[in-house]
Amino acid sequence: MMKTIFSGIQPSGTITLGNYIGAMKQFVELQDEYNCYFCIVDEHAITVPQDRLELRKNIRSLAALYLAVGLDPEKVTLFIQSEVPAHTEAGWILQCISYIGELERMTQFKDKSAGKEAVSAGLLTYPPLMAADILLYNTDLVPVGEDQKQHIELTRDLAERFNKKYNDIFTIPEIRLPKAGARVMSLQDPTKKMSKSDPNSKAFITLLDEPKLIEKKIKSAVTDSEGVIRYDRETKPGVSNLLSIYSVLGNISIKELEEKYAGKGYGEFKQDLAELIIEELKPIQKRYAELIDSEELDEILDRGAEKANYVANKMLQKMKNAMGLGRKRRR
Repeated sequence: MMKTIFSGIQPSGTITLGNYIGAMKQFVELQDEYNCYFCIVDEHAITVPQDRLELRKNIRSLAALYLAVGLDPEKVTLFIQSEVPAHTEAGWILQCISYIGELERMTQFKDKSAGKEAVSAGLLTYPPLMAADILLYNTDLVPVGEDQKQHIELTRDLAERFNKKYNDIFTIPEIRLPKAGARVMSLQDPTKKMSKSDPNSKAFITLLDEPKLIEKKIKSAVTDSEGVIRYDRETKPGVSNLLSIYSVLGNISIKELEEKYAGKGYGEFKQDLAELIIEELKPIQKRYAELIDSEELDEILDRGAEKANYVANKMLQKMKNAMGLGRKRRR
């Protein structure tokens, strides 16, 4: 039996090079080895205010990017969360077995609600919805970054609590952290993770940036005054970040890169890196342009929603039966 992977990405802004290297590029490798569900978690996005038209645009754009990076709809199930109502139904059931204390302890809730007067209740209760996303599909593995680890631990706790109290129906998911070197830092402040919500647009590269813009952003990336291209996260975070991006995209070890650029300046190194990124993104951008307004994209999302609904509803029915909700169906 193939193991199942579930991953959800929020449709907020365009995917960055960091998301691509840290997650999406690895998803493409995983699709041959696992039964994969990739979900655009639009209901998570509304825990903070969203512009209606912008959200619609971002959902579609993210779906097109998932496919453009190389996910094959014949191998993976790609769907939009709000098109599978079982997610919110299961989310409510799991909310009812969650404790307020454990939700208030979530670091992301603390960070996002700090100093604010009016905080959406959804910001507090979204971890049970995230747990529902994962548990509905008998998920074995969840590929996440360090920042989401706590939520997966809560998912495991809720699954075990439900299994003990009602009926043993959930698979307890494992965390799959990204491979080493997959953490891409900001180009302007290399001590912080690259983020699409960074107010400084020079700090990140998106998958849809034009070649000229990519060149400009890499050339203005923060380095240091030493002038030597070597890897040292402590004293040379900027150069080290650029080296690790080059290493992943160029499929070349950092040691080989240090040798290749020995005695050469940052200018030449940055120029080569910019060209490498532009080449990597060219086929993705071409495929994205073909998909974004196409019927093909809608057909893929329709098929994904149909399959996800079928699988999720079966699990939701088991949950309802276990808790005694509704009527027992007569065969």
